[in-house]
Amino acid sequence: MTARLTARDLTLRYGDRIVSTRLRLDVPDRAFTAVVGPNACGKSTLLRAFVRLLRPAEGGVTFDGREVGAYPAKALARELGFLPQDPSAPEGVRVRQLVARGRFPHQSLLSSWSEEDESAVVSAMTAAGVAGLADRPVQELSGGQRQRVWIAVVLAQRTPYLLLDEPTSFLDIAHQYQVLELLKRLRDEGRTVIAVLHDINQACRYADHVVAMRDGRVVAQGVPGDVVDAALIKEVFDLPSVVVPDPVTGTPMVVPSL
Repeated sequence: MTARLTARDLTLRYGDRIVSTRLRLDVPDRAFTAVVGPNACGKSTLLRAFVRLLRPAEGGVTFDGREVGAYPAKALARELGFLPQDPSAPEGVRVRQLVARGRFPHQSLLSSWSEEDESAVVSAMTAAGVAGLADRPVQELSGGQRQRVWIAVVLAQRTPYLLLDEPTSFLDIAHQYQVLELLKRLRDEGRTVIAVLHDINQACRYADHVVAMRDGRVVAQGVPGDVVDAALIKEVFDLPSVVVPDPVTGTPMVVPSL
């Protein structure tokens, strides 16, 4: 697996608080990478650095060999689509209007709304399962419905890379798996997906590549079947467990042994 998106000797901090030190990571191209680890280990911070919402204190992030900070904002947004953990919608905005904002990187002062823009919005709402909510105010929706609307916003961007911070948050179990199946399908279509996931078993089932983090560092990375075992779960999550084959997929399945 090749890498277009890379982090090199990355030190990240918020003020005086250092989150990561000299972190190195290559994101496999056209693969589904799941980033896992305990709360406050630096997963979300890493994604923010990838899309230059956080400037590294040291080191850098490159896309196609170029520092992400050197890209014009719209040019980078046409390559990297990002769903943050807690997005907020303007008051009164309706679902279709919000999803249409995903087309902003493709707009200019001289361009008008195109058939491609309309197709991207309709396709994104359909894929995320919110087409029937198109005329509803976003603020009237449940947390799970809003989460799927935000996924549609990112899909409407039609970027080759999708970076999603906890995309299954607020979703019931059926919708969690529907979203993960969607991400897998996008991977199969040639997209690169990087998602922060809390459920290690979901990560093992759906991801080609798992990145396990703790205390701002990458503890292990690779194909789930190669790296996920009881020793890793103990080191990363401080959780005693037994790792057995998933009865459906054969991928690693973590069973706590408390």
